[in-house]
Amino acid sequence: MAFDPTSLKYDAQGLIPAIAQDHATGEVLMMAWMNAASLQRTLDSGIVTYWSRSRQAFWAKGETSGHVQHLVELRIDCDRDCLLLQVTQQGPACHTNRRSCFYTLVENGAERITSDPIC
Repeated sequence: MAFDPTSLKYDAQGLIPAIAQDHATGEVLMMAWMNAASLQRTLDSGIVTYWSRSRQAFWAKGETSGHVQHLVELRIDCDRDCLLLQVTQQGPACHTNRRSCFYTLVENGAERITSDPIC
């Protein structure tokens, strides 16, 4: 069966959450938003392209930083309203220069930073 990006369940703004996961390690790297067109660009090029809500524009991961995400596998959740992008990540995924955006741990009612920026 052929995949049609318009068959997914997008929110009222035409967006769907996309979770990027390191294909080799399983580490969750980041979450961002995609629309049907950015998803199609990702499938066509193999370079993950998101939709920037703040800029209202396509955002090819790594276009300015060089920290490109290469799509290895795309998965759709059971409700068809969330994507899992298994990627090969070049450099850090987070704009803070950390490997993952999920570096803040909440433990015993307190927050703790679990990783330093990659230099």
